[in-house]
Amino acid sequence: MAARNFFDVFTELKKEGQYAPGLSDAQITKIGTSRDHRLVRIYLESRILIPKRRIWRLERSIREKYFADGKTQVHIIEHFTLPPVYTPERLYETYQDSILEEIRGQSAVLFQMVNHADFAFSNSEEQGAELLVTLEDSALSREMEDEVLRALDKIFCDRCGQKLFIRFAYKARTRQDYLERDAEKIAQRIAEISQRNQRVKEEDAEAEEDAGASGGSGKAKKEEKKKKGGKGFFHRPEMAQQRVLYAQRDVPKKRFQGRINNPNVLYGREFPEDPIPIEEITGDMGETAIRGQILDLEYRPIRGEKFIAVFHITDFSDTISGKVFLTQEQKAVFETKIKKGDFVKLLGNAAFDSFDKEVSITSIRGIMKSPDFRVLREDDAPEKRVELHCHTKMSDMDGVSDVKDIINTAKRWGHKAIAITDHGVVQSFPDAAHCLSKGDDFKVIYGCEIYLVDDTKRICTDVRGQSLSDTFVVFDIETTGLNAAKVEIIEIGAVKFQDGKITDRFSEFINPGRPIPFEIVNLTSITDEMVASAPGIEEILPRFRAFCGDAVLVAHNADFDTGCVRAWCKRLGIDWSFTYVDTVPMAGFLLPQLNRFKLDTVAKELDVVLAHHHRAVDDAECTALIFQKFLAMLEKRGITDLEGLNEAGRMDENAIRKAHPNHCILLAKNDLGRVHLYELVSRSHIQYFRQKPKLPKSLVDSLREGLIIGSACEAGELYQAILMGKDDAEVVRIAQFYDYLEIQPNGNNAFMLRTSKYGIESEEDLCNISRRIVDLGKKLGKPVVATCDVHFLNPEDEIYRRIIQFSQKMKDADSQPPLYLHTTEEMLEEFKYLGEEKAQEVVITNTNLIASMIDRISPVRPDKCPPVIENSDQILRDICYSR
Repeated sequence: MAARNFFDVFTELKKEGQYAPGLSDAQITKIGTSRDHRLVRIYLESRILIPKRRIWRLERSIREKYFADGKTQVHIIEHFTLPPVYTPERLYETYQDSILEEIRGQSAVLFQMVNHADFAFSNSEEQGAELLVTLEDSALSREMEDEVLRALDKIFCDRCGQKLFIRFAYKARTRQDYLERDAEKIAQRIAEISQRNQRVKEEDAEAEEDAGASGGSGKAKKEEKKKKGGKGFFHRPEMAQQRVLYAQRDVPKKRFQGRINNPNVLYGREFPEDPIPIEEITGDMGETAIRGQILDLEYRPIRGEKFIAVFHITDFSDTISGKVFLTQEQKAVFETKIKKGDFVKLLGNAAFDSFDKEVSITSIRGIMKSPDFRVLREDDAPEKRVELHCHTKMSDMDGVSDVKDIINTAKRWGHKAIAITDHGVVQSFPDAAHCLSKGDDFKVIYGCEIYLVDDTKRICTDVRGQSLSDTFVVFDIETTGLNAAKVEIIEIGAVKFQDGKITDRFSEFINPGRPIPFEIVNLTSITDEMVASAPGIEEILPRFRAFCGDAVLVAHNADFDTGCVRAWCKRLGIDWSFTYVDTVPMAGFLLPQLNRFKLDTVAKELDVVLAHHHRAVDDAECTALIFQKFLAMLEKRGITDLEGLNEAGRMDENAIRKAHPNHCILLAKNDLGRVHLYELVSRSHIQYFRQKPKLPKSLVDSLREGLIIGSACEAGELYQAILMGKDDAEVVRIAQFYDYLEIQPNGNNAFMLRTSKYGIESEEDLCNISRRIVDLGKKLGKPVVATCDVHFLNPEDEIYRRIIQFSQKMKDADSQPPLYLHTTEEMLEEFKYLGEEKAQEVVITNTNLIASMIDRISPVRPDKCPPVIENSDQILRDICYSR
């Protein structure tokens, strides 16, 4: 077929709008089907690099819209004709997530190999562009080298049209890959099954020989064995008589008593089979041995005075249920031998339970005692750290560990204290206090991670006496990401105002010198081709500076736009100090009836046309018309200058409730701090609650006596300011509010590496953010502490948080960060990039310093303090009688 525009072929998808404009220029070159028409292949050609996840979503949409029977599969074979700006190295930087996701879909083992590989690009005169892939050295890696080559060659060369020579090298392994260990376990399991089958074959051969010697047929002998119940020990021909005698015994069958001479047998018989991990049980596997801890055990009565013992057992890789049928007498013995919390090994059939609709262990033939096989982590450091950021189950739908388990682990490790800092609540405090006995040397630090709103920020920044009749430039920019210090500006649009009237306009594309990410193309409609012939930022920014002159800048979400302009001015050596106005808080002040203040929402409220949202020229024009209407509204209120606007536009309760919050840690230093903490938590729920219990910074500052305030995690305003590339003065202003600053392991923030919007391209970028916070602490004289942001106790507990987040439809639920309670050695290893001395300081010295500043307090007063109401007894009596 001749090539046709994608939306000419799939017109229904154009109506949805989610795929335009990223696919507006895409072409369908061919459509084919399999012989049975159950597979449709669509050949797609595009000049825009489309992420693999978007291709998969497109396949689902086509299948749902055009093949409603649900039986037809859709497979898109994409090919990209990319502009010269896409070198192999830049292609890898842009397309890395898609490469890894696609390989993971092909093979989990292959994914682990590529994920832990090093990629190095170079150019040589003989070969041209080269890619050196350095894999971890192992027999599996060397065996699958060709598979890696085929996968990368298909993506780089066939799909993206790169001319690339790929070669391989090997590096020493830093750890044994868990998937390879799994492969070894599976191989071992297969060998066991093969041995078992071999024994069965030998028994069959023996039966054939016996049958031949006695004149019978082998088939008849097999049928005879089948009637007798299978191929167990008592079913061998020579044991037939013994089986009859066993069945005719007068002693009632009590399988749960097991063999008398083995006290380890709790039920049924002894068995030699080695257990397999529960996570490897995927369906009907027949006879299977497992081991684990019994999580719960209940007895359900059935007819005829019989019971089903139902239990769940976990080996901490997964959990499975089991069932045992018991008589009344058997139940009495079973209850004495097997209890909740016991570690056991059992043998039964792994089979799909049609009643419970899941795989479970049935026909259990034996249950034996098993030792506690968990390897408890220990903190063997001579000097211990203190954890100052820890969430329990009371951090609703986020933390998964019981506060008692957390505290008992910290005590067992020899830590002196631990801080409990749940999200917005203090409900775990009583249980935490009950973990301490009289004279206990361990200290519980009572705290909370609050949702902080900066109500000290004003509508206008760096005001210099300007009036509302001065010159304003309303502008907007489009960029390649969200980090103002790192992003490339690809478009600037601006409108000049004087005396409330539009006098001039500015609109320019900018060539970023690198590929524009697909997400930005889809958002803005700006493609690499559109900016290919445009000047660079070094030419456009001076022209924009001249256009603005000394005017006041105006933008919607102005901190970001002005932050990008400041960062590029600094890089290019352009001297430009300006006042700016943000129309987001301005809209909050003038349009309090709105629930949110996005540009399209405000435009709709004011009946302003927004032609093409997320195009700088159109957004600037729209913002200018909104600002023009705002000026008229301010004039009616008698506000004539920027100082008056700042004073009148201070955030009220309604604005605080609607504002975006950041995380902040509060620790109660003494009894006064505990009282202030409780007051703040109460007011956050009663006065400022909207989706989350929020608190204005001014209120926290007024009640900070007795509290120690920390800057929290990556969701804190300090980390966000650095991440978004705000200028040094703003970062310092934010940091000065806090008593101590936090840094956390890189794994906590590794999610930023999976997207291009933060401008975080490597782990070294994460290290640099932590280094900057450390330098900031030194400059301001504030201690910097390393915390874990604990959400679960042990590494393997991440599965519980994964399940909770999956139920909340979080897209990255399967990519859990390592938010477990780290030992001192683990934390020192995490921060070794700071140098040994500085790592010791942030991990041990400063965390103990903060803990030493906090008194030993109780979460409640020792007396109950009941209210005294005059004549309360008589009043209550009268109420009761009168009702």
